[in-house]
Amino acid sequence: MRRRLFLSALTAAGLHAESPAAKRWWSHVAYLADDQRQGRDTGSPGFLDAARYLSAEFERAGLRAAGSNGYFQPVRLVSNSLDESHSSAELVSGDRTGPLRLGEDVYFSLRGNLLPQLDAPLVFAGYGFAVPEHDYDELRGLDLKGKVAVYLTGGPNHLPGPLVSHNQSSEVRWARLKAAGAVGVAVIGNPRAADIPWERQKLSRLQPSMKLTGVESDGPGVHLIINPAFANNILPPDHPLSSLLDDANHNRPLPKFEIPAKLRVRQSLRTAPVESMNVIGMKRGASLPDEYLVVSAHLDHVGVNANLKGDQIFNGAMDNASGIATMIEMAARLKNKRLNRSVLFVAVTGEEKGLLGSKYFATSPTVPKSSIIANLNFDMFLPLFPLKRVILYGKDESTLGDTAGRVAGSMGITPMADPEPRRNTFIRSDQYSFIQQGIPALSFKLGYEPNSNEERIFKAWLRERYHSVTDDLAQPVDKEAAARFTKLMTAIVTSVANDAERPRWKDNSFFRRFAQ
Repeated sequence: MRRRLFLSALTAAGLHAESPAAKRWWSHVAYLADDQRQGRDTGSPGFLDAARYLSAEFERAGLRAAGSNGYFQPVRLVSNSLDESHSSAELVSGDRTGPLRLGEDVYFSLRGNLLPQLDAPLVFAGYGFAVPEHDYDELRGLDLKGKVAVYLTGGPNHLPGPLVSHNQSSEVRWARLKAAGAVGVAVIGNPRAADIPWERQKLSRLQPSMKLTGVESDGPGVHLIINPAFANNILPPDHPLSSLLDDANHNRPLPKFEIPAKLRVRQSLRTAPVESMNVIGMKRGASLPDEYLVVSAHLDHVGVNANLKGDQIFNGAMDNASGIATMIEMAARLKNKRLNRSVLFVAVTGEEKGLLGSKYFATSPTVPKSSIIANLNFDMFLPLFPLKRVILYGKDESTLGDTAGRVAGSMGITPMADPEPRRNTFIRSDQYSFIQQGIPALSFKLGYEPNSNEERIFKAWLRERYHSVTDDLAQPVDKEAAARFTKLMTAIVTSVANDAERPRWKDNSFFRRFAQ
């Protein structure tokens, strides 16, 4: 009896013991997300330390240096930060002027070509975008000339998800609003679909924004984010936020209307040059060495917020030390494997600042752009429970989804399409920089069944830990799921690199247009 109990105890202990693969993966996360890295803000000393660590790991895995300066591809940026003490926002209605509390009622987003001062009327523009392919245009007949467009995040459910996602991107939406005459935007986030609650969202307002040096960008003269709890103080009484949310929830067209008030703002910015880098290693292909599969993950996170009490470091363990750790382990697994095509491992900077490092690489790659066949991107794949299902973002857009689905199925893992396409995940990470250059792409997360415990864990993580100081090394992580994910992704990379045909967009994919 004692022997049986002893053997049972040994078996139980073995079941819970970490495998070598899980330990290796976690060791990289532990280094990158340690407090000493100070949240790996773009261009910071902590980021540079992480970049050096990664280049050493690439070298250990046998990857050739493939940057423009060894393993590094320098990325030059300009940082913008808000001097909130010399900035203000006011709502002017008739002869009454009401100050808007920055950080409580509203805050300034720094992504735009911001003007020092702006005084303009407000117009509610629904979701604020147009989809010409479906003759859907919320701006048609709306007078936006010289005005600030107020809009609700989201989009109509009767349109295909990829179309809505693309047209909700800040660049595309602003291009249409600007063409209609708008000079700025004021955004009301739909609280029913928000990843981050307002109390945490507002904490980012004093963090610097960045732009690529020498690359012209466009953006609104003012980009105001409105606290949903304050929205009814801006909206007219006959159009309360509850009514707009009810229309959105039931997929009814949102009304468009003049708001009887003007927005008066003053924005004081500080600018400074920043230099960061992408980190690039290459595994040379055997028979098709001049065709490249790009594996990407972002190395940066959001750094430190000195305005917080207590813990001020945003360690970014899942976002995205996890993806970088998987990249390192994939390279190590492939070290002695023969692949037909070359694989570029590209760790990008500035994802948190607007996909800047991937935009730079995708438009100015260190190999001929036409030789890049596909992109597989790893960002915050969330190993929070056992890996039984994998979400393939972009699953039905290109033949990459078919390949990845077959590989997952062969390993007993169920491939899934995006369960919530309205969250726009497919355009919110670095794969979108490649998509916009016509390159087929996928990104990945652990999947779940609807209304399951796994779904509750997934959504609780987004609500409580995403862009929070609690995305740290103390959080519960299923390291064996991460190790299995790495094994799956290595198999997908191998399959794509050795496939006789290059991946291609499917004929019915919205994103196919970028390749034409």
